Amino acid sequence: MALLDRLPRHLFTRRGWGMLAAGAFTLAAAQVMGRRDLLTLAVLLLVLPVVSLVGTRLVKPRFRVYREFNPSPVETSAPTTVSLAVGRDGPASGPVTMEERLPARFGETPAFRFPSRSAAGGTSRYEYQLRSSQRGQFRIGPVTAEFTDPFGLSLHRQAIDDGDVLTVTPAAVVLPMTGLAGARGNDGVTATRIRANPSDDDVMTREYRHGDPMRRVHWAATARHGALMVRQEESVTTPEATIILDHRYGAFSGGPGSAVPGLAGPDGHALASSKAFEWAVVAAMSISAHLAERNYGLRLLDTGGEPAFLHSPSAPDPAAEEFTGTAGLQSVAESLAAIQLSGAHHVRRDGVLADIAGRTSGRRGAQGVRGHGNPDSGPAPFDDQLMDKLSAHRMRGPLIAVLGRISAEEALALAPAAAYGTNAFALVAAEKAEEFQDVLEVLRQGGWRAAAVNPQVSIAAAWSQFDQEPALPAAPAADVRRGAGMPG
Repeated sequence: MALLDRLPRHLFTRRGWGMLAAGAFTLAAAQVMGRRDLLTLAVLLLVLPVVSLVGTRLVKPRFRVYREFNPSPVETSAPTTVSLAVGRDGPASGPVTMEERLPARFGETPAFRFPSRSAAGGTSRYEYQLRSSQRGQFRIGPVTAEFTDPFGLSLHRQAIDDGDVLTVTPAAVVLPMTGLAGARGNDGVTATRIRANPSDDDVMTREYRHGDPMRRVHWAATARHGALMVRQEESVTTPEATIILDHRYGAFSGGPGSAVPGLAGPDGHALASSKAFEWAVVAAMSISAHLAERNYGLRLLDTGGEPAFLHSPSAPDPAAEEFTGTAGLQSVAESLAAIQLSGAHHVRRDGVLADIAGRTSGRRGAQGVRGHGNPDSGPAPFDDQLMDKLSAHRMRGPLIAVLGRISAEEALALAPAAAYGTNAFALVAAEKAEEFQDVLEVLRQGGWRAAAVNPQVSIAAAWSQFDQEPALPAAPAADVRRGAGMPG
């Protein structure tokens, strides 16, 4: 029996191997004894397992599989129920042993017999639960079926479906109330006054759209922007919060000890991340949920002014940057599920992140790795493109920046952006937060409420710091110039 256990199990069953062994023994006996009848028996014993093996490869049972996750997507640390419905296409055969392939993080793979005892209408149904402590996209499946020939001599295993992707989103943390809304109030409600004859001081403008009357063209704004701008004579009733999410590799890489093992996408490739970046992702999710619950529309941008999820493989609409309501918050959560660091980096075979281009913090225009690792050069951080985006929606609500390590030069470039929001908040996630006091001072001089926090600090505690230290008044929006230095 010990010898049989060492033999390959993907070709023959124990019965098949035993028949082959008996055939070999009978063949040797026929040669020694010179018995023709033993030779015939030996040939039968040897040929029958081989014929059954060929038959299982040529005549394969066909199945159909339907898989459903409930809920889908699911938050980290929350269970989701996987429902499987398996039916047979074609003529029936004997019982089949099936397994659902799972990523290693989910533990032991579930196995079941087909058909099940409760099968109805030729379809068997199965359920099991999964739970992940990390965000990401994970391929669940395929289901593999192991079946034998009618004599039980040979085995064949094959995948009967392609599997499905389970999206695990970061779970939001409940944040305390803060004075984030300025004059609008924490509930996001503001009074609306229709200005029939707005003055140049309080007029709001937007880009010209086809069909707008020429009498509404605002020539002063057109001259400043270099494009036709028209008066928007109605004040905005729905507040809008802008979140700047930093996902530069140089801002969050912290060496091998800061890497997050086991974080992978549905294609099996490791996602570039770190402990500080995971903290920032949960912070962005928590802030988005906090604002959405208070009727804020959300705009999410990266440090270059592009849509924050432009290169996230889990984003339902990568080019979207505006999100409203429950559906919008759900889209934000899905987009954050597989977002990863962008920038010059390399993933070694052991899954540890290693920087191959040096520290890129403060190095503008560096070649990066976007999406699934394709090199791409993104816009410079905190430069004209970002400021243009913020200027187009200025004073419509708070501005929140979730950042990694930034240099004093980058802080100087970002500081004037505070004038574009009713309030401006900056969270700098860094393991050595005490080293960023000069950066925080630069941001505060520009009108930001800024805090540097270690990823071990709870997000709620970090958020509550914004009410402990008031920011210095920001410069008027009209005085903000992109690339300008801080006032002396």
